[in-house]
Amino acid sequence: MTKKITLPITDEQIENLQAGDSVLLSGSVLTGRDAAHKRLYDLICEGKPLPVELKGELIYYVGPAPAKPGYVVGPAGPTSSYRMDKYAPSLMELGLKGMIGKGARSPEVIDSIVKNHCVYFAAIGGAAALIAKSIKGEEILCYEDLGTEAVRRYVIEDFPCIVAVDCHGNNVYTATEKYAKG
Repeated sequence: MTKKITLPITDEQIENLQAGDSVLLSGSVLTGRDAAHKRLYDLICEGKPLPVELKGELIYYVGPAPAKPGYVVGPAGPTSSYRMDKYAPSLMELGLKGMIGKGARSPEVIDSIVKNHCVYFAAIGGAAALIAKSIKGEEILCYEDLGTEAVRRYVIEDFPCIVAVDCHGNNVYTATEKYAKG
């Protein structure tokens, strides 16, 4: 059974998600990749304010391709999440509630997910054109000079993903026996 979640995500919704759950997200999410994460992290380390509010937000690790006529964005598949692992715990400490990407996360990120009562969703790699159909609007929030890596706000509708790491630390990438048995 697929769970439908309207964002912003609540602590109660996070608590009720389990690793392996199929989810459709609707609402808005932030976007960002390596370069934007590094800039945000550097500001945190310097004790400076961020140009975007993270509290209660989800961030989608994506660098979309240019949009074709009639589309909000071009193909917008997930980026490998491990590239943001150095930065993710600091962002969760500031209230980020979750991330969307692809691939396994480091033990430090998983510990931070549990500590901060967050969630990590996996989007399906290779489905960039399909995922783009779920994106209904976009706005650049900061770091426009980074092009596709700028921090944006996407308005999404029925964005398909799977709970990869839940707030209890259950992890689809390390629990393959459980899921293989059905």
